[in-house]
Amino acid sequence: MELSYISDSLGYLSFTGMLDKVKSMGVTNLEMTTGGWSPAPHLDLDGLLASETARDKFKNELDKRGMKLIALNCSGNPLDPGPMGAEHRAVTEKTFKLAKIFGIKKIIMMSGLPAASPEDKVPNWITYTVSWPESLKKNLDYQWNDVAIPYWKGLVKLAEQSGIEKIALENFSSQLVYNPDTLFRLRDAVGPMVGLNLDPSHLIWMGADPIAAARELGPAIYHVHGKDVRLERGKVDVNGVLETKPIDEIADRAWNYVAVGCGQALQWWKEFFSVIRMTGYNDYVSLEMEDLTMSPEAGVRTSIDAMQQTLSK
Repeated sequence: MELSYISDSLGYLSFTGMLDKVKSMGVTNLEMTTGGWSPAPHLDLDGLLASETARDKFKNELDKRGMKLIALNCSGNPLDPGPMGAEHRAVTEKTFKLAKIFGIKKIIMMSGLPAASPEDKVPNWITYTVSWPESLKKNLDYQWNDVAIPYWKGLVKLAEQSGIEKIALENFSSQLVYNPDTLFRLRDAVGPMVGLNLDPSHLIWMGADPIAAARELGPAIYHVHGKDVRLERGKVDVNGVLETKPIDEIADRAWNYVAVGCGQALQWWKEFFSVIRMTGYNDYVSLEMEDLTMSPEAGVRTSIDAMQQTLSK
């Protein structure tokens, strides 16, 4: 496996400044965001689609540094019933077009989350259904059968037409696909174009074991994000893992995203990467750094150092 980097955490740097900084830290592979929930600080999606000159300049900056674009990331909510959904669907389709031009075979994104009924105006993440209230089961069936599966069947066809071979869905919260079980539900309905972007941080705070999840996923692991989380002692013990405080209120939250190695010990990361390699995954692991307890550059350096020590080759 090889280390790659998602450039958003160094978004305050110019494109070339980011490239130079990342290369100086020993990383030459990039997963780049194109829009959606990301401001895409280093990639002008519309500009690259419109101009061959812009594309040549973009690729030349990578080539002269010996760097490689390994995937495009258009994470957002394409199933949102409002204007955001339309915007994110457009970004997804444009990302597929750029992937075809650049010859990119793997797209990183999220499944999306619909409203709970045709009358609703906002997405609804349903995480609990038993015998009561009965409406939740019906709402969840609507989300899957009436919205998500039809959309994804069409998107898979578009991906095939664009030369894309894999769509890796991040197991993020507030998405229909947020763990292996929900990934397999969508995959069984729309086919093997769809696999998981295994991000251990989200599974950990939701109470799952990413190492066990990797064993369950097997060949359905299409991508991996190197991202850590820390369950905060004295907070999570009292309030549990369901957290609604803003992400920047780090001192009061039950859990926080942290630099790699600041949540799980390096021995844990060694086992995680070893098991992933054992399942047959031998592709890129992209560092996603969202630690607000330190500067972005310090977080990136800390994470790269940890991952270089633990990544299975």
